[in-house]
Amino acid sequence: MLKQFLLLQSFSFFLFNVVIVGGKLIGGGFSAEENPFTPKASLVRYWNKEIRGESPRSEFLISKASPLNAVDSATFSKLAAANSLPTRFPDFCSAANLFCFPDLGASLEKHDDDVKFSVYDQKNFTNYGNARAGGADSFKNYSRDGNVVTDSFRRYSRNAAGHDDKFTVYGDNSNVVEEGFNSYGTFGTGGAGVFTNYQNNVNNPTSRFTAYSDGGNGRSQSFKTYTHDANAGNGQSFSSYGKNGNGAPNEFASYGVSSNVIGSGFSNYGESGNAANDTFTSYGSDGNVPQNNFKNYGASGNAAVDTFANYRDKANVGDDSFSSYAKDSNSEKVNFVNYGQSFNPGSETFTGYGKGAEGNKISFKTYTPNSTFKDYTKNGVAFAKYNASTITANTVGDGKTVNKWIEPGKFFRESSLKEGTVIPMPDIKDKMPKRSFLPRSIITKLPFSTSKLGEIKRIFHAGENSTMEGIITDAVTECERPPSVGETKRCVGSAEDMIDFATSVLGRSVVLRTTENVAGSKQKVVIGKVNGINGGKLTKAVSCHQSLYPYLLYYCHSVPKVRVYEADLLELNSKKKINHGIAICHMDTSSWGPSHGAFLALGSKPGRIEVCHWIFENDMNWAIAD
Repeated sequence: MLKQFLLLQSFSFFLFNVVIVGGKLIGGGFSAEENPFTPKASLVRYWNKEIRGESPRSEFLISKASPLNAVDSATFSKLAAANSLPTRFPDFCSAANLFCFPDLGASLEKHDDDVKFSVYDQKNFTNYGNARAGGADSFKNYSRDGNVVTDSFRRYSRNAAGHDDKFTVYGDNSNVVEEGFNSYGTFGTGGAGVFTNYQNNVNNPTSRFTAYSDGGNGRSQSFKTYTHDANAGNGQSFSSYGKNGNGAPNEFASYGVSSNVIGSGFSNYGESGNAANDTFTSYGSDGNVPQNNFKNYGASGNAAVDTFANYRDKANVGDDSFSSYAKDSNSEKVNFVNYGQSFNPGSETFTGYGKGAEGNKISFKTYTPNSTFKDYTKNGVAFAKYNASTITANTVGDGKTVNKWIEPGKFFRESSLKEGTVIPMPDIKDKMPKRSFLPRSIITKLPFSTSKLGEIKRIFHAGENSTMEGIITDAVTECERPPSVGETKRCVGSAEDMIDFATSVLGRSVVLRTTENVAGSKQKVVIGKVNGINGGKLTKAVSCHQSLYPYLLYYCHSVPKVRVYEADLLELNSKKKINHGIAICHMDTSSWGPSHGAFLALGSKPGRIEVCHWIFENDMNWAIAD
């Protein structure tokens, strides 16, 4: 008993001395209310150990530490070591502040009457609206303004007659959205499915339509104002859409307009259908690098009419693939009007297009020539006003349309960093889901390589062909990409790993900086007082940018010949300080690609100019301490 008492007294004395000696927080810097064995406390101690004393501790980095308490941290670390984290996945995801899609269970709810879902969120609809006669179900303001949205519709409106489904303002303004429609409207007669203002302003949109309207009779589907102003998602995949349908009109209007790197895949779309009527109007227009694939589209169809009008018009680059399109069909009409009038040339590939067809009429009007035709039927095909040259950036007067995807202020010259200069500020807001680092005790036990993607997917409950599978694959693949010329890089999922990488490049006397807030975003601001880090001389620096992944993951890299600046940012009219920005200028751009957005925005070529950019919200810059 005496021994236990002395140990307790010794432990209490240790804690007492840790927190109040000299009136300062020492031995890790945690307060008396905090447990010294939490991941956060451990990180503070690691900073104090690895970073030289004259460098101020970064509370910004400390704030990214895992919120796990000491007990949970030890528990999940043990589970990770035993390969058993998936058994506690929901608890782990919540406690560790990770980005996860919820595991939706099947819904057995039955609704015999018409239903209006207003301001509704995250649901699995199974066997919903099956065999309904007439009436309508309405989804309005559904899953709107969410961070992580996942909805599943399985066997929805199957075998219904004259039943309408309306999706209005669905999934708008959300961050990462995954929605699946499986066996939607199959074998339905009459009625309509209408998607209006669907997934607009979404950061990472994904929709999958499998066996959608298959075997339908006279049922129409309409997608209007779909994925407008969306950003960098897998887009939409339509598999066996309208297959074996009869007289089913489908309309895509204003689909993917003004979106950034959005893809669509149509596989077995309208296959073996009768008298289908599909219209694509303003599809992918004004977008940045839209990518669309049509495989076995309209194959073996009868008397179908497909129209592509103003398709990918005024887009920047973009790629389309038509494989076995209208193959072995009968009396099919396909019209391409103002197709692919991109400002920067993209590509179109037609393989087996119209091959083996009978009585078809395929016409191209005002079509660009940057395309490849393989095994293409030559009968019944008309090319009118087939452009001999594509529209490039040089032919557009002020360049505004071409450069709309290079946001004003995203790239600028070093000369702009002068006090009194008025400069456009890009949107520096963090678009990623809020996440935290994992403690090193856990992350060292988790796989992170393309060779172990199956294991990673199992841990984070990422199903086959799911959005999460794509997110994980993209991040791991990018992290394994070989560094560019002169680049030193590492992906880090713990704050300790970030400290290790930064100090390995710069030494232990370093300062971590980030832009103070997001004030001034998408506005013109005035440059206030400017300070060149390390005297404004060429220096080494490490920049860390977020990658989308279940836990907080940063892509950290160092490139040679940079200058780093910090500058006060002032409100345009009042000249009041509203922000303190960190900018990095790359003085050697000779290894950059000629199509890099910086050169499109600033009008130059690799190696001829320096290029500067701001450090965005929640991104970081490490530099040698002055």
